[in-house]
Amino acid sequence: MSELLLPDGRKLPLDRALIMGVLNVTPDSFSDGGLFLRTEDAVRRAEEMAQEGADIIDIGGESSRPGAEPVPLEEELRRVIPVVREVAQRLSVPISVDTYKAEVARRALEEGASIVNDISALRFDPDMAEVVARRRAPVVLMHMKGTPRDMQRNPYYEDVLGEVEGFLKERKEAAVGMGIPEENIILDPGIGFGKRVQDNLQLLKNLDRLVALGSPVLVGTSRKSFIGAVLDLPVEERLEGTLATLVLAVAKGAKILRVHDVRPAVRVVRMAEAVLRA
Repeated sequence: MSELLLPDGRKLPLDRALIMGVLNVTPDSFSDGGLFLRTEDAVRRAEEMAQEGADIIDIGGESSRPGAEPVPLEEELRRVIPVVREVAQRLSVPISVDTYKAEVARRALEEGASIVNDISALRFDPDMAEVVARRRAPVVLMHMKGTPRDMQRNPYYEDVLGEVEGFLKERKEAAVGMGIPEENIILDPGIGFGKRVQDNLQLLKNLDRLVALGSPVLVGTSRKSFIGAVLDLPVEERLEGTLATLVLAVAKGAKILRVHDVRPAVRVVRMAEAVLRA
């Protein structure tokens, strides 16, 4: 697949890896919770990420960190929709909405979002597939064992690569069966979502197996706890570890990289791609 077709007719070429900047408008996200609760602060951060080279801005109003509690629909709408509206009016960078709630996705798409990033892979809200299909929006289908509240309570796999591969294949087929065009599907192995340290490392090492499923693969490793575990570092010191995972992901065929630190991610990924093309 060479491009993503957005609902407004714009095309996102996939001839290079796209950088998706994280914008959490939450009080409790693991890395940047509380920093962008005010709409004006969130919009300012979106503008910074656009200037730093973000290809997509991913806006989320419910933390999916381990142990996170669900957020009521009205509260998520209150956090997300004003930010989506303002960012869409000010910037040309495509917006992704990070939600598993169909109503949040519907409203965000109406306000100018272009992509739905669903950590549940269309499983948590029975209306999500219809919303995505009707708007012909690209959708990210992510693997997660359990829910954010309980996903890190002793997760276990006999064969993490095989299980994640099978899950993503099944969810892709289900999405197509619910009216979502195959070319609109993005797959995400769910690094850190119900995974042990060794599971995350195995998934990254063998990412090409998931790329072989035929859809663009999104990888989100930014600042996550497995990096902290390997390097024995707190969340604010995980940049170098994150960048190493991005280079490896690109080398294995990842097409979208979800990051907090946009400028260094753009630089390291463009350099890695230059080497790979040489």
